Amino acid sequence: MKKQQIQHSFLMGFVVYTLIGCSQPQTPTVQTPTPQTPQAQIPPNQTPNSEVGTMQFWANGEDFVRKGMVSKDGWNINFDHVYINFGEVIAYESNPPYNAEAGGQPIATKTISLVVQKMVDLTQGSPDSNPVLVNTVSAPPGKYNAISWNLKKGTEAPLTDQVMVMEGVAMKGEQKIPFILKFDQEMQFVCGDYVGEERKGILQPGGTSNLEATFHFDHLFGNGKETATEEPNPTALGFEPLAKISDNSQLVADLPTLKQKLSKADYQKLISILTSMGHVGEGHCQELMLKN
Repeated sequence: MKKQQIQHSFLMGFVVYTLIGCSQPQTPTVQTPTPQTPQAQIPPNQTPNSEVGTMQFWANGEDFVRKGMVSKDGWNINFDHVYINFGEVIAYESNPPYNAEAGGQPIATKTISLVVQKMVDLTQGSPDSNPVLVNTVSAPPGKYNAISWNLKKGTEAPLTDQVMVMEGVAMKGEQKIPFILKFDQEMQFVCGDYVGEERKGILQPGGTSNLEATFHFDHLFGNGKETATEEPNPTALGFEPLAKISDNSQLVADLPTLKQKLSKADYQKLISILTSMGHVGEGHCQELMLKN
């Protein structure tokens, strides 16, 4: 009898234990993300090597600088050197596309540094009208549809404490005026898509693309091949105001000298022009004067 009671008690205990174990909550399983689950973007420095491409940055003074020009007031100008000092050149993949006329800054989903600081002579483009290659960097693929650059004071000759230095000769009839013009006003240009025969900045995986800073020197001197009423002549300074302040048939002047010798209207026109010379092809930029 006792043996039967022991067996019965053991059997009841086993049933109770089993029921309790079955009533315990099950451990949740980890769900694997579905294809629709948003995935984090790969940072530029983690782009697979097979997709990393090459981005070139060019500076273009156009044929006005490389081959010479005729000002709106009839001076034949030939440049020996046009030095500029780039600082902090940045390319952006901007969404939405950047509109320079609306102002502000690009809303960037991706950026790359093209130049930290570098001096360039815009006259050194090749004879077949190519601009100057400033720098080449590795970059992840993308549509780089905005670019910004600063023009900063240089730290070594010929741009010591200057942003831009122009050296050349202007001639009109029997007059011949060698000139050196120095500008120390620091500036920033923020630009959208390049406007020209083809789009720039579209970098395919493992490919090569390019971006360009374009400088329109006809905005400063005008274009003698156009009529007086055609752009950019109505707002250009020309060379005649500079010729009038030359000394012994030569002109060496920095901005303080020009402020002193030019008329107030001509000096203000000069400053306004300097901050509007930067473009991306024919595309306009937002121009900012930086505090020196």
